[in-house]
Amino acid sequence: MLHALVAVLVGLAICQLANLVTTVFLHRALSHRALTLSPGITFAFRVVTWLSTGIRPRQWVAVHRKHHAFTDVEGDPHSPVILGYAKVQLGNVGLYRKAAKDEAVVARYARDLPADRWDRVLFDHALIGLGIGTALLWLILGWQWALLAGGVHMASYLGLSASVNAIGHTWGRRRYDNPARNNQWLAWLTAGEGLHNNHHAAPTFARLAHMAREIDPGWWLVRLLVGRGWASVRHEEAKLKVPSAA
Repeated sequence: MLHALVAVLVGLAICQLANLVTTVFLHRALSHRALTLSPGITFAFRVVTWLSTGIRPRQWVAVHRKHHAFTDVEGDPHSPVILGYAKVQLGNVGLYRKAAKDEAVVARYARDLPADRWDRVLFDHALIGLGIGTALLWLILGWQWALLAGGVHMASYLGLSASVNAIGHTWGRRRYDNPARNNQWLAWLTAGEGLHNNHHAAPTFARLAHMAREIDPGWWLVRLLVGRGWASVRHEEAKLKVPSAA
């Protein structure tokens, strides 16, 4: 029983690590250039992304940028307004993969992120990265508990990622006049991504919390990186696309 509990906790911890890498590296740094990371930190994030998710950064960036270009209108890769909440919450992986495999989408929306030598050798091979990550868990926990931890991580990460798109465009508070919604409880679980209405209002602002009562856990990591001289933010204050609706 104790081993199972440890495995579950390890899986949830890996999920949160993957959430941090997703929001700080894939989302804020690469997709919106809201912050600039040092070369060493960038490479570290690439490795962690590869081992914990298998995501190809340029594909993630392309899909997300297309979402911003067609938010909740025809062309949005994963809009619950267009497709329905259940299809996005339960089928987000398939929707993402469909858009990510479209070479025209990647070429148009991620042309500033061409594949380099490291991508060709390592990071474009998702199964190898995930296999190495699983092998590391196997060495630490044993194969039975490694499979449990990996399963918990996969289910929670994919479910929470889907929720940012599904819940974040269906329920919650709209401080700004855009289709996205703020859910602080979801922000706690997704390293700040639940403050989705704020993000759509100011995509190039690295901090997703705009008010004192809002908490953005991903910003804590950004502040640490900035404080160590490993990152710099693009804007000190939010550059709003639209005024407040509240």
